[in-house]
Amino acid sequence: MDNQNWKILKFLQQNSRMSNAEIGRRIGMSSPAVAERIKKMEDAEVIEGYTTFVSPFEVGYQLKALVTLRAFMGMLKPFLEKVKTYDEVVNCYRITGNENIVMEVVLKNQKHLEAFIDQLIIYGETKTQIVLSHVVKHSEVKPLNKKH
Repeated sequence: MDNQNWKILKFLQQNSRMSNAEIGRRIGMSSPAVAERIKKMEDAEVIEGYTTFVSPFEVGYQLKALVTLRAFMGMLKPFLEKVKTYDEVVNCYRITGNENIVMEVVLKNQKHLEAFIDQLIIYGETKTQIVLSHVVKHSEVKPLNKKH
């Protein structure tokens, strides 16, 4: 990963629909050279894919929450399979500490939240925090400082 690749990634993370020609103009490189670098990063799985971010609030989901789960003995593996089927789960992470799992979920209302938690309690103890606002959106990966 050289400096030019990091510049390309920065622009793609800001707008994955930006054309190769536009990226090239901004970093002083030809469009074919940008395309070749992007293809190499895709092949090396540096770029894992492209996505569209949808505002949950604009499509009828009025609540966003973080739900942690402390799995009961023997229930973590079954939960790890089941969580993949929940439409409410936007992101799910296995974590260290007292809880095993933290999920970012979107829900229509409080009743929906209650029903969702009712599905989880067979797997373990839950804690829920309601998200009030989004402070940092779509964080980007940046080159590491070589001093570390």
